[in-house]
Amino acid sequence: MDRRPTIIDVATLAGVSKSTVSLVLQRSPLVKEQTRADVRRAMTQLGYVYNRAAANLRGANTGLIGLVINDLRNPFFTEFATSLQMALSARGHATVIANTDEDPALQAQVVSAMLEHGVSALIVSPAYGEEAATFDAIARAGVPALQVLRQVVDSTRFPFAAPDYPDGSRLATEHLLAEGARQIAFIGGIEGRAVTRSRMSGYLATLAARGLVPLHLPGRPGRSFGREAAQRLTRDHRQIDAVLCFNDLTALGLLTGCTELGRAVGSDLRVVGFDDIEDCAQAFPALSSVRCDIAGFGRQMAETVLNWLENDQRPGPVTITPVTLIRRASSRAA
Repeated sequence: MDRRPTIIDVATLAGVSKSTVSLVLQRSPLVKEQTRADVRRAMTQLGYVYNRAAANLRGANTGLIGLVINDLRNPFFTEFATSLQMALSARGHATVIANTDEDPALQAQVVSAMLEHGVSALIVSPAYGEEAATFDAIARAGVPALQVLRQVVDSTRFPFAAPDYPDGSRLATEHLLAEGARQIAFIGGIEGRAVTRSRMSGYLATLAARGLVPLHLPGRPGRSFGREAAQRLTRDHRQIDAVLCFNDLTALGLLTGCTELGRAVGSDLRVVGFDDIEDCAQAFPALSSVRCDIAGFGRQMAETVLNWLENDQRPGPVTITPVTLIRRASSRAA
């Protein structure tokens, strides 16, 4: 079917009246269970999505935007979600936010619910795995949708936007080398994931250009893994004198681990994080980090999706925003 399926299509396939389908959609107890099952089966077969709030939204000056985030416990994603929501609110749009906790099944569930309740657009920082369950449903619904911060499906289908991760790791690696580092490790990031490769690529290219050998200690990014990595570096890789971390949470855990081991960050081991969350400036020693201006990125994504909705200006397949390096005590040999 080339067009979006309608309630009449569902009724025809299920062999019932349009009013019966409406009762099923309204969860009326008047419909028999077998009939309800037949209607639901027809909806699934056709890819029909019930836009529960569409009529109300069409009659109002505000629209509902769905925001789906893979890990709202991470301050990087929280700041992004907050800035985006505030920017949308300033333009008269409400935001419904869901945290998927890196669970693709939960992601598919919350996206389906958002579509059913009539979101005008979706912005998704996706979990990895079972991508079709989420993005095929969005495609069937015909709702504008952006992938942000991570790319899991073709950007010609769903535009993708992120900070310039490769340039960030290049800047950090060049800085560590300029500070006298001779052997630099990359800590964190799950092996094989596109976002890990992207955040490592500038690091790998910079070392390769100088004939230096990289070392990657992969792992689920976070404080716990960073603390564990400090122990592994000290025990098994004492030659490493500088570290670039996948994200700031990993780097902050590394600082804790080094403190426990009596290892001096800055003079003995130079450390750079990635994202520049607020905690970086408050840590001891203060943590150098790649600043992604995630608040500005959130505002830019709000503008992007509103231009798509209001002016029919679909963004290009890929949008990359600039990053900078913030130098603090953790990476300075002096």
